[in-house]
Amino acid sequence: AECREATTALERDLAWLPLGVSPVAPRPGLNRSVVDAALGRRRTERRWLAPMALAASLLLALGSMWWARQAVSRASATFATRQAELVAALADARDTLSILRQASTVRHASITMGDHQGGIVILADDHSHRWNVVVYGVPAPHAGQVCQLWFITDSGMVKGMAVPTSVGAATVLTVGMPPGNHNVMGAALTMEASGSVAPAPQGVELAHLML
Repeated sequence: AECREATTALERDLAWLPLGVSPVAPRPGLNRSVVDAALGRRRTERRWLAPMALAASLLLALGSMWWARQAVSRASATFATRQAELVAALADARDTLSILRQASTVRHASITMGDHQGGIVILADDHSHRWNVVVYGVPAPHAGQVCQLWFITDSGMVKGMAVPTSVGAATVLTVGMPPGNHNVMGAALTMEASGSVAPAPQGVELAHLML
């Protein structure tokens, strides 16, 4: 009760003081400073914010530059790889077309496999001694089998390359003559066991044609 009376008297005596001065706006942050001081809190200096923001911006810029260089490098490598693939494909297509234009001998043989009717076509270029071989309408071999091309020569059969086949898609191969002094007179297509190293056909003959 005594404190209340003293407080009331003090407020009554000081109530006239604000009327004698012009109001002044508090400086920025004063209210917070007063509250922090009353609560015993220390204000954290923020002078470090500007350098930290500058450092973060610098790191972000460097990271962006590094990422951009990496992206350009990857794009360049991908472009170079794709360009090499296209150049190789174009060279193969030109090579195939050159044999088609210069083919002096064309031979065809029909192939019947169950319900499938296909064939093999050989276009031989006597100038480059290479063939374009087209196999169509032949189903893919069963597991453990491979469709094999053979050269018929004056000294016997010489193994050529395996021919990937699939009904509905023609297989086009460009092949050179077998090494050695062979007089190639024709070709044969057989179905052989995968991995066979036999020097002569052992499986079922699908086609046989002479030039």
